Amino acid sequence: MKENNCKVKIGSETRTYKAGTTYQKIAEEFQERYAHQIVLVYVNQFRLQELTKTVEADCEISFLTTEDPIGHAAYKRSMCFLLVKAVHDVGGHDTVERVRIHFSMSKGYYCTIEGDVELNQEFLAKVEKRMCSLCKKRIPIEKRSIHTTEAVELFRRHGMYDKERLFEYRRVSKVNIYSMNEFEDYYYGYMVPDAGCLKYFSLHLYDEGFVIQMPVKEAPEKVAPFVPSPKLFHVLKESIEWGDSQEIDTVGALNDMITKYDMREVVLVQEAYQERQIAEIAKRIAGRKGVKFVLIAGPSSSGKTTFSHRLSIQLRVNGMKPHPIAVDNYFVNREDTPRDENGNYNFECLEAIDVEKFNEDMENLLAGKEVYLPIFNFKTGTRTFDAKPKKLGENDILVIEGIHCLNPKLTAALSDSNKFKIYISALTQLNIDEHNRIPSTDGRLIRRLVRDARTRGASAKKTIAMWQSVRRGEEENIFPFQEEADVMFNSSLLYELAVLKQYVEPLLFGVEKRSPEYSEAKRLLKFFDYFVGIGSEYVPTNSLLREFIGGGCFHV
Repeated sequence: MKENNCKVKIGSETRTYKAGTTYQKIAEEFQERYAHQIVLVYVNQFRLQELTKTVEADCEISFLTTEDPIGHAAYKRSMCFLLVKAVHDVGGHDTVERVRIHFSMSKGYYCTIEGDVELNQEFLAKVEKRMCSLCKKRIPIEKRSIHTTEAVELFRRHGMYDKERLFEYRRVSKVNIYSMNEFEDYYYGYMVPDAGCLKYFSLHLYDEGFVIQMPVKEAPEKVAPFVPSPKLFHVLKESIEWGDSQEIDTVGALNDMITKYDMREVVLVQEAYQERQIAEIAKRIAGRKGVKFVLIAGPSSSGKTTFSHRLSIQLRVNGMKPHPIAVDNYFVNREDTPRDENGNYNFECLEAIDVEKFNEDMENLLAGKEVYLPIFNFKTGTRTFDAKPKKLGENDILVIEGIHCLNPKLTAALSDSNKFKIYISALTQLNIDEHNRIPSTDGRLIRRLVRDARTRGASAKKTIAMWQSVRRGEEENIFPFQEEADVMFNSSLLYELAVLKQYVEPLLFGVEKRSPEYSEAKRLLKFFDYFVGIGSEYVPTNSLLREFIGGGCFHV
C-alpha cells in the first residue's frame, strides 16, 4: 500500500512528510533556526494551529514563537494550566477547593487558593518544585473534543461550577478539554504542546495570595524581577471584592444575572457604585488645600474624557469651578513633531508636547495672570489661541487630561502641593471563569473598536492593526508612572461586555479571512460566544460606556 506523503513548504524550503506527522515533530527539526521556543504554527498563512495537530495534505507553514504576541499568550495560558495542576497535586484534590487567577500584576498574575490549605513559602516552594518536575518530564498537554452536555457534567463532577455555569450558555455543540496526566480543565485559546515548553517562571507570596511571574514577549527566556505596584493592586483587589459582593465574578455569573434577574437594577447599581467613587475623589480634592491642577492620565479607551466631565460635576457639588484643559492642545507644530524608527510622526512621546509653554501657562495661571490658552488644529497641524483669556479665581480649578499627566517632567515647574494626580484605566474585574482571564487590554481594545467605528468610521481591521503600536506607547509613556497617582479609578463596568457584544460583533465579522488581523478578530468573536448580550437602553446617558457606544450627555 502506497504511503500518503505530503509536501510541506517552510520558508523557501520544501520537505516531504508522512501524513499524520505532527507539526511539533517538524518544529523540532527547525527549532535551531529560531532564537525562541516554537509554540504554534500557521498553516497556509492564515490557519492557526497547535503543534499537536498533524499534516494531512500539501501545505505551507510558518512557526510562531514565544516572542510573537499570539505565541506569548499561549505560553502564559499554558503556564496557568501547569500552575493549577501543580497546586492540586501538592495540596490534594480533596483539599484544594479552587484556584483563582485574578488579574495581571508586575509581569505575571495574582492568584489565590481556597480550601483547607495554608498558603506559605513552604507550600509555594513545593508547588514550584512540582511545576519544574512536570516541565522536566515534558508531560504532554493533550486535547480532546467532547459534547457540550458531557462537558457540563464533567465540570460538575470535578467541582468546577464556574465552568459548568459558563457552558450552560454556550450554543456550540463541542468543547475542547485539555489534560495533563489525569488532570482535566478547559482553556480559552491555543496551548503549547507539553509542559517542557514552560521553563521560565517564578512564584512570589503577596498579600493573601501569590504572583506567578513570567517573561515578557520581548525577553521570552528571562523572568523579570517581581516589582509590586501597591496602589494598582489595591484598586484591582477592591474591584474583585466588588464583583464577588455582587455575585458577578465570572461570565457565567453575569449571564445568570441577565437571564434570571432584573438587569436594569444590575446596571444602575454598577453605575451608582462608580458615581460614589467619583464623588469621593472630588471630596478628597476639595479637602486638600492649595490644589489647582487635577491631572488625569490613563491608557487608550479608559474613558478619560467622560470621567473628567463627571468629576467636574462633582467638583461643582463641592463648591469648586472646574475648567477642562487637554494637554493635546500643547502639541508642537506638525513639522517639529519627533518621528519614530519607521519615520512616522510619534505623537505619543513627551517631546511631541511643548512642555515649556505648558509650564509657563500653568505658572502664570497660578499667579493669577490672564492667559490665552492654545487650541491645536489637528487638520493643519498648527496651534491657534483661544479668543478669551483664562484667569483663575479663588475656587477655580483646572482639570487637565493627557497621557503624560503623571509624568513629573510634564509639570516640572509646578509644586506638588498644587497637583492632584489621578490614574484611570478599564481594569477588567470579570473573568471568563476562575482559570481564564479577560485581560484589561482586551476590554480596552473592544471599547476602542466600537468608538473608532462610530466616531472615525475606522474598520476593525485598521484598529486591530494599530493596537500593538498603541500598547507600546502605553508601556513607554503611561504605565511607568501609574504609581505616581494620588488615586486610581477603575472605569470598567461589570456588565459592559454584554452591551458591547452587539456593537462589536458586526465589525469583527467584517475582517477579511486573508488579512493578518483575522486571527485576532476570530479570537474576539469566539470570546463573545460566551456572553448573553443585552441592549443599551438601560445604560444612563452619563455612563462612561456612552463614550464608546454613543448617546451620552457629554457629546464625546
